[in-house]
Amino acid sequence: MPARLSHRVHAFLERRLPEQRLFLKSDTATRFVRLRPSTQAAVILGTGLIVAWTIVATAIVVMDQIGAGGSQERMQREQAMYEMRLDDMSRERDLRAAEAAAAQERFALALQQVSEMQAALLTSEERRKELETGIGVIQATLKHTMRERDAARAEALELADAGEGQAAAEGPAVEDVTGTLEFLTDALDRTAGERDLMAQAADGAQEETREVAYEMRLLEERHNEIFARLEDAVTVSMEPLDRMFTEAGMNPDDLIDTIRQGYSGQGGPLGPLLPPLPADEADAGAIADHARASAILDGLDRMNMYRIAAERLPFAMPLKTSFRYTSPFGRRWGRAHEGVDLAGAHGSPIYATADGVVTHAGPESGYGQLVTIRHEFGLETRYGHLSGIDVKVGQKVSRGDKIGAMGNTGRSTGTHLHYEVRVNGSAKNPMTYIKAGKNVF
Repeated sequence: MPARLSHRVHAFLERRLPEQRLFLKSDTATRFVRLRPSTQAAVILGTGLIVAWTIVATAIVVMDQIGAGGSQERMQREQAMYEMRLDDMSRERDLRAAEAAAAQERFALALQQVSEMQAALLTSEERRKELETGIGVIQATLKHTMRERDAARAEALELADAGEGQAAAEGPAVEDVTGTLEFLTDALDRTAGERDLMAQAADGAQEETREVAYEMRLLEERHNEIFARLEDAVTVSMEPLDRMFTEAGMNPDDLIDTIRQGYSGQGGPLGPLLPPLPADEADAGAIADHARASAILDGLDRMNMYRIAAERLPFAMPLKTSFRYTSPFGRRWGRAHEGVDLAGAHGSPIYATADGVVTHAGPESGYGQLVTIRHEFGLETRYGHLSGIDVKVGQKVSRGDKIGAMGNTGRSTGTHLHYEVRVNGSAKNPMTYIKAGKNVF
């Protein structure tokens, strides 16, 4: 059976591809090469395979270029949107900081005004009490004088009824009584005038007290509004910061405690917090306002600690030019891939993602040209496959400093950056920090 099939195939090839002879003539001899049908079929098949492979490979390359161009344009748009959002967040953060500073100044001025108004209110209250005491004394004196006047009038009427026969003898006594009555009347008039003046002064003091109390209520309402705005601003500013550190797998309270313990004194807290209230000013309202002001200042101090921590942790992007993600963190081809690969143009600048110290700058097996930076809190970042290095071991770098250029050195199949984040030597997903930072920076 196989022989018959082979014979049929051979006969088919002889009909379609008859045997050919290729003559090769030289000066001394003539030779020929026999091209059998099977040989011709093999040559035709090989040529077809080569042509087909060339067409398929060309189509793949063209489609990859088209896809890369679309992906690059998309990444450029995303990068532009990210930069715009970064600028907006920076402006909003600066505006919030300016509003907080202005509100703090207004708060200090309001506290001073409250102190002045309280002093004025106490003075007015003391004056009112003095006026009430004076009015009471005058009213008592006026009552005593009026009783004396009534007694004198009664005595005068008795003397007038004594008769005309005794008028000559008692004339001088009647004149004395009349003079006394006139003196008492003048004294009563003066006393009444003084009473009216004191009453007017008391009314003025009460009106002034009411005006001061009204101004105090307005001032308290304004203070409450200022406190509410400050508390809202602190809350709005703190939420993305808390979320950023929480998403990065860090406890914000422990992080701030570590910052405070290692704080060097440059750019730290906003200053001393409010001192305790004096004993003579520790009423319920003052205690409540003091507690709210202390909470706001604590929040501002916490925000400042967050700012210091954010500068020391790798929340920024190592690239500012257009790029595309070519390999994520995790298992790849059965092996652990301990970073992310970001592909871009050859020579694209690479930037430090946080403040730190360079611990390695040179070739490393598998990484090619590698830069390693040690950061605070046991963190370390690695930047592999670089084409050039712009830093040296022991150099201190800040977030955003250029440390090298993208390349294709080491175990690499194309131009890209291999970026790693390690915590106490253990590799972590860098996208966790990058995505967390996008909420703030």
